[in-house]
Amino acid sequence: MVAIIKTGHSLHKVFYYNENKVKERVAECIGAGNYPIDVDKMGPTVKLNRFLKQLQLNENVKRNSVHISINFDPSENYSKEKLMAIADSYMEKIGFGEQPYLVYQHHDSGHAHIHLVSINVQRDGTRIDMQNIGKNRSEPARKEIEERFGLVKAQGNKNSPDFHLKPIISGKVQYGRSESKKAITNVLDQVLSSYKYTSLPQLNAVLKQYNVLADPGNEDSRMFKAKGLMYRYSMKMENLLVYP
Repeated sequence: MVAIIKTGHSLHKVFYYNENKVKERVAECIGAGNYPIDVDKMGPTVKLNRFLKQLQLNENVKRNSVHISINFDPSENYSKEKLMAIADSYMEKIGFGEQPYLVYQHHDSGHAHIHLVSINVQRDGTRIDMQNIGKNRSEPARKEIEERFGLVKAQGNKNSPDFHLKPIISGKVQYGRSESKKAITNVLDQVLSSYKYTSLPQLNAVLKQYNVLADPGNEDSRMFKAKGLMYRYSMKMENLLVYP
């Protein structure tokens, strides 16, 4: 199991990314946490408004959307019930057990994976601290869940094969021949949710196959100090995305 957490400024973008996948019939919303009714009885407006109402409790939090992908080995194929149990356990362990969240099962990749959409503003208006959540909460949660549910481990040992994901299918970004920002986003959505990497050179080794480069900036730049990355077409600077 590999879990990837992204935060952002646009809840609408994250929400409709998943809802549009549902419309395209390559994903389905299989469950929700802390919603008043079942997902099969809710339309997109009801789902979204649950988030927006709670975000109004603290409008000072600008980076308020949380988008998590949980990825499984290609050999794993679980029922919706087990995927929801994994999602609920994961959210509880990383401190989002009381938050509203939606769970989407995607079918557009070579491996099973789910996406979780949530917010980091709590019911009392306080903000959930996202700094180092990957290391401090997500990693311990992942290991516990792998053991509890008998999942293929992301970090193998002599008695367990290493977690491995099949190569993704995605076209190269061609500057001037496609919408660069959209193309880069499509590559990132697939690569970041499909590949396990431990260093920037490893990440760029994959991204360069699609004409995309992750650039941390100069050492004295604000982005570098904040541990951010700029994703861009490998030879041009006009089109970029920042994923801190």
